[in-house]
Amino acid sequence: MNQPLSPIESGTGLPFGNVMDLLLDAICVVDARGRYVFVSAAFERIFGYTPEEVIGRPMIELVHPDDRERTLQAANEIMAGQPKPHFQNRYVRKDGRVIHIMWSARWSEADQVRIAVARDVTELKRAELMQVALHAISEAAHSAEDLLTLFLHIHRIVGKLLPARNFFVALYDAQKDELSFPYFVDEYDQPPPTQSLESGTLTSEVIRSGQALLLTPDTRVELPARVRPIVGRDSLEWLGVPLGGQQGVIGALVVQSYSGEVRYTQQDKALLQFVSTQIAAAIERKKTETRLQYLAQHDQLTDLPNRELFHDRLCTALARARRDQQRLAVLYLDLDQFKPVNDRHGHDIGDLLLCEAAARISQCVRESDTVGRIGGDEFVVLLNGISLPEHAAAVAAKIHAAFEQPFELAGRLLQVSASIGIAIYPDHGEDDKQLLRHADDAMYDAKRQGGNRALMTAVSP
Repeated sequence: MNQPLSPIESGTGLPFGNVMDLLLDAICVVDARGRYVFVSAAFERIFGYTPEEVIGRPMIELVHPDDRERTLQAANEIMAGQPKPHFQNRYVRKDGRVIHIMWSARWSEADQVRIAVARDVTELKRAELMQVALHAISEAAHSAEDLLTLFLHIHRIVGKLLPARNFFVALYDAQKDELSFPYFVDEYDQPPPTQSLESGTLTSEVIRSGQALLLTPDTRVELPARVRPIVGRDSLEWLGVPLGGQQGVIGALVVQSYSGEVRYTQQDKALLQFVSTQIAAAIERKKTETRLQYLAQHDQLTDLPNRELFHDRLCTALARARRDQQRLAVLYLDLDQFKPVNDRHGHDIGDLLLCEAAARISQCVRESDTVGRIGGDEFVVLLNGISLPEHAAAVAAKIHAAFEQPFELAGRLLQVSASIGIAIYPDHGEDDKQLLRHADDAMYDAKRQGGNRALMTAVSP
């Protein structure tokens, strides 16, 4: 500057410096190197630092890390002669709280300084962000394909309201007494295992009590004796709020900080509580949609994929097999003498037999394969990426071996076998209909030959 700032008499007779100190907004002067050379008294009220603590200090050090790049860009534009009457960014107060600032700034070429007026718009910004967050949560509930995608959206939404580098969602299943952590992002710890509500963790206490919990070095909270010592790395700041659903508390949202650079306040707690109800509703909605979709695609008795889902997986597998020039196999399986079991022992025993048969078949294949029930006592198996037709025959032999052990059902021992037909892509068919038809025909040939055997179709495409 050409001349140091000095008191200037105003029309009121008050020194100009005193007038500036009466303003609610802060006046800041920053030199060409980006260092404070003057701040008015309101600076301490807004930012928490006294003028003596910041004079000579780089302005950018107080800016929120995520806003520093665009703040420096704006500063360069101001110094190039482009005033910024409505620039907004975030600062970190001396007490660690994040605040939103509206700046009106310009460059004084004569004095080689940036002169700016800072207004704290944190409360206005919070109100605006809350409305945006509520709309975003609603959109996410409708657009997210699954729960994991919804949790990713929620994490981003919460991160715009308060610091959420370390964030997790905990869900509680009251019927099973299982507390799980389906979404867990933390810079130090791995997701905790599924646990009981009696685990004594801070998260379980939030869910049990239905009350938000804020733990900071500045707050003293008397925790119940059932809350045991911290598991994993101890955070400096911990904020958890319950997710209240229609049937009670379904889980919790938690943010935590390991550094004094990020602090949580009662305002943050109130903010997270405000959006938690909408988040709980979004989670319940998505869980219901997921459950309904699951029921629509799975057999209610055996919990195996039904005809529709099996067909979808077969078509997907065929497309992949064509692309990668691989083989796959379809096994069509029917229980031998199932009707007499139903007639002699009743449908309840028949249902138990179907469930046990489904379990044994599933144990004979890989996780990448699919076992489905398409009706009655008929099952289908999709074997992905097999090298030779003999590999499919080996799986069929494994299934037959599994059925050699008697079925113990409600105190009864029943011996049941299976007839299996096998079709290989591309040897026996080019599409799903051909493969299923040829495997079905081979299964009936196996039955006509006495059952308890596997036959591979001899039909070529």
